[in-house]
Amino acid sequence: MSLPPSQIIAALAAIVGPAHLISQPQQMGPYLNEPRKRFHQPALAVVLPGAVAEVQAIARYANANGVALIPQGGNTGLVGAQVPLSGHEVIISLARLNGVRNIDVAAGTMTVEAGLILEEAHKAAEAEGAMFPLWIASQGSARIGGVLSSNAGGVNVLAYGNARELCMGVEAVLADGRLYNGLTSLKKDNTGYDLKDLLVGAEGTLGIITAATLKIFVQPEDYETALVSLTSPDAALTLFQAMRERTGARLNAFELIPWIGLDIQLRHKMLDADPTADTSPWYGLIEVSRMKGGPTGTLQAALETAFEQEWITNAVLAESLADRTHMWAFREQMSECQSREGASIKHDVSVPIANVPALIAEGIKAVEHLVPGIRAVPFGHMGDGNIHFNFSQPVGADPKTFRAGADPIHTAIYEIVLKLGGSVSAEHGIGQLKTELLKQVKDPVALEMMHAIKQALDPNNILNPGKMLT
Repeated sequence: MSLPPSQIIAALAAIVGPAHLISQPQQMGPYLNEPRKRFHQPALAVVLPGAVAEVQAIARYANANGVALIPQGGNTGLVGAQVPLSGHEVIISLARLNGVRNIDVAAGTMTVEAGLILEEAHKAAEAEGAMFPLWIASQGSARIGGVLSSNAGGVNVLAYGNARELCMGVEAVLADGRLYNGLTSLKKDNTGYDLKDLLVGAEGTLGIITAATLKIFVQPEDYETALVSLTSPDAALTLFQAMRERTGARLNAFELIPWIGLDIQLRHKMLDADPTADTSPWYGLIEVSRMKGGPTGTLQAALETAFEQEWITNAVLAESLADRTHMWAFREQMSECQSREGASIKHDVSVPIANVPALIAEGIKAVEHLVPGIRAVPFGHMGDGNIHFNFSQPVGADPKTFRAGADPIHTAIYEIVLKLGGSVSAEHGIGQLKTELLKQVKDPVALEMMHAIKQALDPNNILNPGKMLT
């Protein structure tokens, strides 16, 4: 950045209007304070464009004057992609671009702007009798642009795929201000590279997503939901395979949760009652959708077989929407509940589904050897191999000292993940947290290709510099 900050701020205010630019540090908190509280750099300014043309003008100015831009959605990311790294960047918030441009239920598509909150996208689809099936814990504040830029996953990946698979096309402003219009509802289009897939998951390093065409689906008539008691992750794997055979594509979710998560939530009164059937080392949250006119009792029949085969030891079926909500609250509060027990060290990893039991067993053994008394809290999406392999501090330990010893724990877990053919970032991304790790684990040719793409689309390194690639 060669221009004085005052000149940059004045130029950006001229584009969006003074009311839509924040330059006072005390007013920037909502845009700087990310969920994990790991990154604490200031920003030069926060700019909130209200039209795509304004995003283009901001990009043109930034590219011509060497001003770094950080695209931001709802500021819910967990790896620091959406907040400053150097302290000299301008945050470009897409919050004002929050319209629903079109919903076509017959085509199964919905075109929305990047600033639309995910929960509002759900409501917009539901108002038309449809469903947008991407569900994440932060859906009340996460915005579509950030959801796509981070290729968010969530609890329905098993049935519907992650954000990339739910996106048919995007509109994006490139680093030099040009507008890429890739909005499409075509299911078949073999006319060259799929440029949408470059921008989805790129964390704002290749372009600023301003709108997207998303897949929507017919709403199920009802859901069958159960919390089952399991002896081990091996039993969970056996049950998952059996459930998939019995229910096929109607198996929406299969989540694995350890007993310690229930214990923490009950002790801290995060649950008003125990949603499980009994005390068990592990639990599985299973959900099956029932379409209009479809048979009822599919899940119950499958669980009766599971009892007979001794794959589960107990189960409770949701008998009402309140029961279902209570069960899902247990799962969705797993990340939050760990903060009630002091410091935690977290890993968002994935392995082939068949290797999930080995990952958990080997990971716990390795880390307990490093830190006696540490409390393993592995949970997550058993159905797609994504485990949030977290560790809470030993009871009575000093949080600061515990966090300071994170590196050997990270190394142990990542070594096991890679040995089992997995990924060190399943759904949270790279951001500024895992850039060095990416260099260590990514195929060298793949890294060269990524750098070449970045250089071609953003030769001046204006868009989110230092994130993902360094």
